[in-house]
Amino acid sequence: MGSAGISQSQNLRRRAISAGTWSLVALVASQVIRLGGNLVMARLLMPEMFGIMVIATTVAVVLGLLSDIGLRQNIIQSKRGDDPVFLNTAWTVQILRGLVLFFLSLCLAGLVWAAQVAGMWPVDSTYNAPLLPLVLAVTSVTAIISGFGSTKVAVAFRTFQQKKLVTIEIAAQFIGLLLMFGIGYFTRSIWALVAAGLVSALVSTALGHLWIGGVSNRLQWDVSALKELVRFGRWMLLSSAVGVLAMQGDRILFGGSMSAAELGVYSIAVLMLGAFETGVQRLVGAVALPAFSEAVRADDPVRLRNLYYRFRLILDVLLLFACGFLLIASPLIVGWLYDARYAGAGHMLAILSLSLFTLRFTLAHQVWLALGLTKYQAMDNLIRFFSLWTLLPLLLFIGGADYAVWGVALYSLPTLFLVVSINRRLSLLSVKRELLVLPVLGVGAIVGFFLTYLFS
Repeated sequence: MGSAGISQSQNLRRRAISAGTWSLVALVASQVIRLGGNLVMARLLMPEMFGIMVIATTVAVVLGLLSDIGLRQNIIQSKRGDDPVFLNTAWTVQILRGLVLFFLSLCLAGLVWAAQVAGMWPVDSTYNAPLLPLVLAVTSVTAIISGFGSTKVAVAFRTFQQKKLVTIEIAAQFIGLLLMFGIGYFTRSIWALVAAGLVSALVSTALGHLWIGGVSNRLQWDVSALKELVRFGRWMLLSSAVGVLAMQGDRILFGGSMSAAELGVYSIAVLMLGAFETGVQRLVGAVALPAFSEAVRADDPVRLRNLYYRFRLILDVLLLFACGFLLIASPLIVGWLYDARYAGAGHMLAILSLSLFTLRFTLAHQVWLALGLTKYQAMDNLIRFFSLWTLLPLLLFIGGADYAVWGVALYSLPTLFLVVSINRRLSLLSVKRELLVLPVLGVGAIVGFFLTYLFS
């Protein structure tokens, strides 16, 4: 490798380390705000309100990802990612998508209300909660707000400007948190949660336009840019569509088989694990994808392979330890943080923590995206979809929600066959590396056992 190549590699490393540092700051701050807010609100609100909010959030996420064509990922990955014409076309598509999502959400809220009036839902199910249709309608406004989000955010990810992105994220969450506390304290109503989400989205969108440097967006429709967006996004659309039905399928199915209070307790377990999982995924997306993409654009497979193994080692140690630890210590942790109304979340969290074993392979998805191999991600999510929607209804029928939670924890295991196959083809598979990290799982379990023994 020449001096120019060495310098380029070192520069990438410095920027990746800086981006990773700021992403870690965002991760910690974001989850502290999120979990701290949940701990406070759990004492102000009834579990039923969290159950209703789970459905509203799930609907927003499902509709969003059912229409996701990977605009941000395309901007990060594409050679035209800094072209104003390309960015403006992507922004125009994003706005149209937001308006469509808003309309669909309103229609869905109306259908839920009509089904309630007609008595189509089980009496004790979350879908029969009187407030659900109105909450769905109000939260749909978020789709419009997010649709106007600046493409400068995606460009900032592309160029490792994580410092500004972190500041925007924390500011938006903190303002939403203050509003939520205020409304929650005086009203003790679900509207505290709804208002916080809307205001956070508004602040994030505004700051993305005003505070990040770059060319401001305007409405534009370029055919060549649109063709590239569609070409990249067609597999992303399929991937997102089946992926969201896989990832959110538990809440969709449990909404009809659990009461709002039961779903609220389940949501605590999902929130605690999800905060960790989301943080890891966001960190990987913010650091790994830009680094992998730059190595691909430089046509340097050796650098790509080395980057992959370095990131994998960090993920393996972190996630295997967390999996072992939470498998043992989850009831203790939930008991420390929440009152007796949410005690059942401890057992659920312990079971759900098994999903961390497969989460570490999510890094392969970032490599596939960087290489433009979005069809493999679509195939991965197809496997998840069929696995979940086969396993969960069966377990619900056999033993109810208690059995189905195991399905939520383990449904992603079949995807490992695809990951192993594709990574072997890409020369990104080392059996020795996979085996050497497994003892970390036992270390986490031992630490969890001693902590439980000392404090229970």
